[in-house]
Amino acid sequence: YGTPAWNEIPNVKDLNKNFETSEADVTTRGNNGWEATVPALNRGSIDFQMVYDTADAGFVAIRDAYLNKTAVEYAVMDGDITVSGKQGLRATCMVINFSITQNLEEAVTVDVSIKPTYAANAPSWYTVP
Repeated sequence: YGTPAWNEIPNVKDLNKNFETSEADVTTRGNNGWEATVPALNRGSIDFQMVYDTADAGFVAIRDAYLNKTAVEYAVMDGDITVSGKQGLRATCMVINFSITQNLEEAVTVDVSIKPTYAANAPSWYTVP
């Protein structure tokens, strides 16, 4: 974990980093009739499309992680992970969606969604040193 070796997955398009926080109710009678909430647990997903290409190593890795229910560490960054100062989510995730779309006039694509899972290292916001 301390010295990761990252592999870029270039077969990705239309990537969305979805982060949100659940809410916990802290309403009291002394809050003048207002409901009160505080942030509770963070949650997130990384959603993207890939071209269906069984000769592409990244595609095969994502497909196999889905089929085998394998946890994999990902770093979803705002730029090249070899460049100091780049940032993003670093987390061990599971592929929870792998939907294949076969449009009439487009390449066959796969909609992928990954979410953090139980792991020895908790998800974190990672900055390249």
